[in-house]
Amino acid sequence: MKQRGCSTWRPLRGWVAAVPLLVLLTSGAYAQIRYSISEEGKEGTVVGDAAKDLGLDKNTLKDRNFRIVSGSTEPLFLVNQNDGILYVKRKVDREEVCGRSSTCLINLKTVLENPLEIHYVAVEVVDVNDHSPAFSEKETNLEISESAVTGARFQLQAARDADSGQFSIQQYKLSHSEHFRVEVKDRGDDRKIPFLVLQKQLDRETSVKHKLLLTAVDGGKPAKSGTIEVNVEVLDVNDNSPTFTKDVYSVTLSENTPVGATVAQVNATDSDEGLNGEVIYLFGKEVDSNIMDLFGLNQETGEITIKGKIDFEDNQAYEIDIRASDKGAAPLTTDKSVFIKVIDVNDNAPEIEVTSYSNSIPEDSRIGTTVALISVNDLDSGPNGKVICFLNDFSPFALATSMQDRMYSIVTQASLDRENQAQYDVRISCKDSGEPALSSENTITVAVSDVNDNRPEFSQSPYTFYVTEANEPGTSVFSVKAFDRDENDNAVISYHILRDGSEGNKLISFLNINTDNGDIMALKSFDFETLKTFQFQVVATDSGTPSLSSNVTVNVFILDQNDNAPVILYPVSSNGSAEGVEEIPRNVNAGHLVTKVRAYDADIGYNGWLLFSLQQVTDHSLFGLDRYTGQIRTLRSFTETDEAEHKLVILVKDNGNVSLSATATVIVKLVEPKEAFAASDVKSATKDNEENNVTFYLMITLGSVSTLFLISIIALIAMQCSKTTDYTSKYLQDTNYDGTLCHSIQYRSGDKRYMLVGPRMSIGSTIVPGSHANTLVLPDRRRASGEVRL
Repeated sequence: MKQRGCSTWRPLRGWVAAVPLLVLLTSGAYAQIRYSISEEGKEGTVVGDAAKDLGLDKNTLKDRNFRIVSGSTEPLFLVNQNDGILYVKRKVDREEVCGRSSTCLINLKTVLENPLEIHYVAVEVVDVNDHSPAFSEKETNLEISESAVTGARFQLQAARDADSGQFSIQQYKLSHSEHFRVEVKDRGDDRKIPFLVLQKQLDRETSVKHKLLLTAVDGGKPAKSGTIEVNVEVLDVNDNSPTFTKDVYSVTLSENTPVGATVAQVNATDSDEGLNGEVIYLFGKEVDSNIMDLFGLNQETGEITIKGKIDFEDNQAYEIDIRASDKGAAPLTTDKSVFIKVIDVNDNAPEIEVTSYSNSIPEDSRIGTTVALISVNDLDSGPNGKVICFLNDFSPFALATSMQDRMYSIVTQASLDRENQAQYDVRISCKDSGEPALSSENTITVAVSDVNDNRPEFSQSPYTFYVTEANEPGTSVFSVKAFDRDENDNAVISYHILRDGSEGNKLISFLNINTDNGDIMALKSFDFETLKTFQFQVVATDSGTPSLSSNVTVNVFILDQNDNAPVILYPVSSNGSAEGVEEIPRNVNAGHLVTKVRAYDADIGYNGWLLFSLQQVTDHSLFGLDRYTGQIRTLRSFTETDEAEHKLVILVKDNGNVSLSATATVIVKLVEPKEAFAASDVKSATKDNEENNVTFYLMITLGSVSTLFLISIIALIAMQCSKTTDYTSKYLQDTNYDGTLCHSIQYRSGDKRYMLVGPRMSIGSTIVPGSHANTLVLPDRRRASGEVRL
């Protein structure tokens, strides 16, 4: 039967007289039960069902590591983690464990983890009569003077019995004798001293020796006994025994008194003369050997001195039997007890024992979570043994007292963050109240385990990358990187591109990302002429449970490279080659415009800036080429001796780091003025038709571009008004738009004027007809041309 708050004893069927007593100390956190067993129980003997009596769930004992916490010595008891049964591990010898104490109580600490709990189990070892009384010698000799008076008492050697209580020595018996009888003096603690009492006057002439048998009997059933032979020798008359000057000798002694210090001095006198009156001092026969190791006695002076270390924690008081004996032929003796009380001094520092603690605690643990259980003990007594404990370091932990004396628990008092500090060295200090105070310290290391409470963080936000067009497909073009302040799986990051399937994200399908390191590969080459910029989002996800993620915007700008060669627009022959024939009259003057080579380059900037040069000419003195406009003019008037036909090869190249070029061939024929006028009429008609067609197409183009330009301006104004704080998109977001507003261009061809609208125009630049506003040709700075500048 188990009852809270009181003790109820019951035998456990089939077990060794084990009786549980449950005392509830706190609300389920600590409990104590008490069992009783007989000593000499065999190994494996069941003591009690500890789990049941403590109210524990047996199914969780093994997972919670239910165990007995013991010191450095081999434990006497073990608990079975499967069923919670407490049993004897090795044979229990009450005399070995508790000595001669009246009550032998073994206190056990049982601990469970997750959560931490500690329970106390007390096992009382009941004595059995397994020892017989025994004397240290087989016989003893006693000398008694024949003048000894009736009733004289002589102390005999006492027997020893390792058992206690009722199984210790209960009585002494003396073999039949008409001269002697035995009396017993009870000194407590199962110590009974036999005395031989003279009940009839001795007569040496009648009997010189008396042989007696002294028997010590214990209280067992059946009783056990031990004997010693007492040989009494009758001596001649020495009729005065020494007499002590004090009735009681009682002194106090501080522990740790140095060796050699005098404790007390006894003094006895004898009224006899000669040797019968000279007194010497001896230890009584009942003085234990350990007392003689601690104290010394001067036989001549009776001075008691210290021989060994006096420790209050070992013994708080001593009773020493001193015998005063004369030196007569039949010496007479008198016994006296000296009582020594040991005074405690503060010579023991508190002992700190970490009963159980968690090596690691999650960083999201709630405030008040128990980390460790601490028990403190001080062997001193009184104020010297009163202990106060505290934590020395500032940390998120606190020391909480429990209802169990000198028991503490370390609990969390603040939130933990592994990313700020992953480990704490908690230092516990305990100090007693002695003068001077003694203290002890103990340090436990508490690791903070990680939980997934941090999202991945990108090293930049947003990312901006510049990629040169015509990149090699399948190779890494750029990389993103994120880090996570967590650890282990919580910090393992995987990457993926956010694909929402919208129209603007179709280009993302040509991108692939390495999920492990964030390297981004392009599965196709970029072309600056079709795509100048785009953006997408990358998501970084950790491997925690549940996982956390974050995303970042990646802006990609395509950089132009010189991958387009110049294209000749004029002259172009009927078969598509860059060749043309120009006829001019012989009578033209210097500076006459023969023709103009027109070309364009799909690249932009320096890669699309074209320069013209003469590679081959029949007569360098006749024709000159404008480096920037491509105009071919006469340098002088023609003479009769000049050739009628001249071949000019013009090289057109761009300004890229590695220039690309194209060539055009112009055949200039000199004709008589009349022939020139006739040819001019034919060409004029043809050019009128061509120019009419060009004019029509240009008007359609101009109207479309103007309309789109107006719509774009209106949309841009609306966006600026609605997003006054967003300056990241100043222009229309078009994949082919390079961020430059359109400009109008005027040019003249023949006697007609045209105007085109296109991107990336610079003030003072001219546009070549048919170039689709992609190729700019700078005006001739040396002379005025027929072109109209912007």
